[in-house]
Amino acid sequence: MLRLENTLTGKKEEFSPSRGNTVRFYTCGPTVYNFAHIGNLRTYIFEDVLRRTFKYEGFGVRQVMNITDIDDKIIKRMIAEKKSIKEITIPYIKAFLSDIKKLNIERPEVLPKATAHIKEMISLTEKLLKKGYAYKGQDGSIYFDITKFADYGKLAKIDKDNLLRGVRVEADEYNKDEARDFVLWKAKKEGESSWKSPFGEGRPGWHIECSAMSMRYLGESFDVHTGAVDNIFPHHENEIAQSEAATGKPFARIWMHAEHLLVNGEKMAKSAGNFYTLRDIEEKGYSPLAFRYLVLGTHYRSKLNFSWDSLEAAQNGLKNLIQEIRRISALAINRYPTDGESAERYRQEFGSAIKNDLGSPDALAALWGTIRDKKLSPVEKLALIKEFDRVLGLGISDIKTRPAPKKVKNLISDREEARKMKNFDMADSLRKEVEVLGYEIEDTPGGPVAIEMTHHE
Repeated sequence: MLRLENTLTGKKEEFSPSRGNTVRFYTCGPTVYNFAHIGNLRTYIFEDVLRRTFKYEGFGVRQVMNITDIDDKIIKRMIAEKKSIKEITIPYIKAFLSDIKKLNIERPEVLPKATAHIKEMISLTEKLLKKGYAYKGQDGSIYFDITKFADYGKLAKIDKDNLLRGVRVEADEYNKDEARDFVLWKAKKEGESSWKSPFGEGRPGWHIECSAMSMRYLGESFDVHTGAVDNIFPHHENEIAQSEAATGKPFARIWMHAEHLLVNGEKMAKSAGNFYTLRDIEEKGYSPLAFRYLVLGTHYRSKLNFSWDSLEAAQNGLKNLIQEIRRISALAINRYPTDGESAERYRQEFGSAIKNDLGSPDALAALWGTIRDKKLSPVEKLALIKEFDRVLGLGISDIKTRPAPKKVKNLISDREEARKMKNFDMADSLRKEVEVLGYEIEDTPGGPVAIEMTHHE
């Protein structure tokens, strides 16, 4: 049984879809005013493992990941660079889609843009006004009255006695000790993009965007809502308040959050000079999948400390993994005795790990145990590797050793002759020649096998 940690209750809960066999879940996606940084990407990898785990369990998946293409940060860049929304956002949307493809992150079923759903945001705001949860401020903006929603603070565990009554905040993001009435609709300001509405021209606040888009594609209540711990307050807290106030129904059953990514033990920030994107990783010669491997080595609810040394170790680990799989692939043509009990043991180890709140470090350990177990045949190992990679997403399922070229085959043949003649110096020399050509030799009971060497994936 799949068990997931619910931020709302603080407990691990058994999970199954609430309606039919399809999991409906929402992912807070990118705000496309800049490239996604590696902290963002860590969260998207966690959400991809969650998605893959649902499928591994046999569930269907309907995942919605929003594209925030209008908010305070985007407006600020538009004004500074004198560009339109599309001129700012489209290049970063393309970059984001490229990033997730390189990281083997499966594309969600729905990727809605905020600017394409203004109608739904206006409708939700109207409903909150009608029900008395929202009011128009002196500045012309529409605000949500947090004191009207009895359960405000239940996700972030905010003390209701410390709510700032009647104090408004127009900014999309603010500190945890500032529980204030938050903006639903921002009145038009000079130089800002705006839309017409029954309560005046303006633009949506950030929080209303996710509520409107999630309910548009998943319904008023759905299974799982995910994001980073930064999103818990105010963003997710405000999503719950405005959604449940509008519908009178529970919004999301389970809330899941990925912890912070640190850089050399410190918070990532441009001002600190430790702000990295996938482009920085690639420019230094590292594979995007090495970063994914690094992320999988730490549980999503634990802080991940990124350093170039840790990424180097992850890249070496991934190279070793690929080389071992190439070796197994080359040996699979030989017949070995099988041991079905061992195969089932590793399948259970992997399943237990990943079903226990996405225990990816233990799942990786089960993968390596499979590879190193001498009782398992190469054919059995390849089957398990393929099964496990459906969840891990490292792109190792179809790795094979390419057939050795004629020159390599001839050198191996010559080496065999040298060994028969007990000319071991010559045999070692020929082995080194084979290695220079990118192959290593594994001697098996069925004869020598050429295995392509892993250099840089």
